[in-house]
Amino acid sequence: MRIAQIAPLFEAVPPKLYGGTERVVHWVTEALVEMGHDVTLFASGDSETSAKLDAVWPQALRLSPIADWVATYALLIEHVAQRAHDFDVLHFHIDYWPNSVFTRLGVPFVTTLHGRLDLHEFHEVYKRFPTVPVVSISDNQRKPIQEIGWAGTVYHGMPADLLRPLPDGGTNDYFAFLGRISPEKRVDRAIEIAGATGTTLKIAAKVDRADAEYFANEIEHLFKLPHVDYIGEINDAQKSAFLGNAKALLVPIDWEEPFGLVMIEAMACGTPVIAFRRGSVPEVIDDGVTGFIVDSMEEAIAATRRLGEIDRAGVRRRFEERFTNHRMAADYLNIYQRLIDAKR
Repeated sequence: MRIAQIAPLFEAVPPKLYGGTERVVHWVTEALVEMGHDVTLFASGDSETSAKLDAVWPQALRLSPIADWVATYALLIEHVAQRAHDFDVLHFHIDYWPNSVFTRLGVPFVTTLHGRLDLHEFHEVYKRFPTVPVVSISDNQRKPIQEIGWAGTVYHGMPADLLRPLPDGGTNDYFAFLGRISPEKRVDRAIEIAGATGTTLKIAAKVDRADAEYFANEIEHLFKLPHVDYIGEINDAQKSAFLGNAKALLVPIDWEEPFGLVMIEAMACGTPVIAFRRGSVPEVIDDGVTGFIVDSMEEAIAATRRLGEIDRAGVRRRFEERFTNHRMAADYLNIYQRLIDAKR
């Protein structure tokens, strides 16, 4: 099958550090190539891929001193449109951008929606295109906008050997927090949970410019507590050790998380997850098997005392069953084929 993957331009594919969507695009692209498909990746020029790279902009926008990023997306849409008939199917990862142009071209296309959908302006845009096929990354993600052309839910997956449990089982002497410092991620809760149990919390996270004020006003002073160890951003090569040595990954989110890659990254390392029952959490975590789903701080603290009930080898097995990138790619191939057959 001739497949185009169209990535956001804000980060390279794969991203050098933080960047969930671009990381998922990389993983599905690599799996499709490994499965024998002819794949072209439209992305920034500093991307690395086993597919054919068609660079629409020379460098990830986060690293480019440009005044108007919208102009680069106008170029991206036009460039892909000019090549659209080279492919059997086009797979977009850039929200609503392709809808108007590609509904008129006659080539099967689908868009995975990677982010939150509970914004009024999103609803106004998507209801204009009720039959455009879109994919959710969890069933919960769909709740704000139910009446559009859902083609399926495809859970994220990552390469089976990217992260692995540590051979010696790890030290398991601290809790881990991984990802981003922002109000909805609630690192303050993680700090409180660890403090209540007398356990070190290691934080590997970035602070976006948009969250700098929140960090300075609400969080930075907490990092001075004796049980808090702030590491900063880490890359994939560092994650097996960071997660594998942890007692558990704490995911005390306070929003409707569409998926949450950090949970399957921990599972790949055999590390259980303690997560609040928000967003995709009940779809990703098997309560009592890969971790614990909680509804309050009291339950989260209690769950830390039950981690001995979790078989870390079983956590890894469940990851292999549910969350590899080859499983993800197979799910997408089924959707691609349905769209191609419908056009015929």
